Amino acid sequence: MTFKAKKRFIAGAVCPRCGAIDKLVMYKEDGKEFRECVSCGFHDEMRFKQNPRELDTRVNVTEEQVKEETQILILDPNANNSEH
Repeated sequence: MTFKAKKRFIAGAVCPRCGAIDKLVMYKEDGKEFRECVSCGFHDEMRFKQNPRELDTRVNVTEEQVKEETQILILDPNANNSEH
């Protein structure tokens, strides 16, 4: 029995060959993702960057990282200010 990959349309996508809008479908085959134009027959493998690094924000920073980056100033109240 031959199993065909389930193809899904990519909303708003434009074919790089013929310029048709909403004619590209996406499907997986052998662990790779492909796109294909149902209008002109164009097809290629979709390649994405693997594991993009998440930007640091206040939401995804751990408490330990915040403590490491906290600046502590020690002010000596007995310091002599006459030297300035």
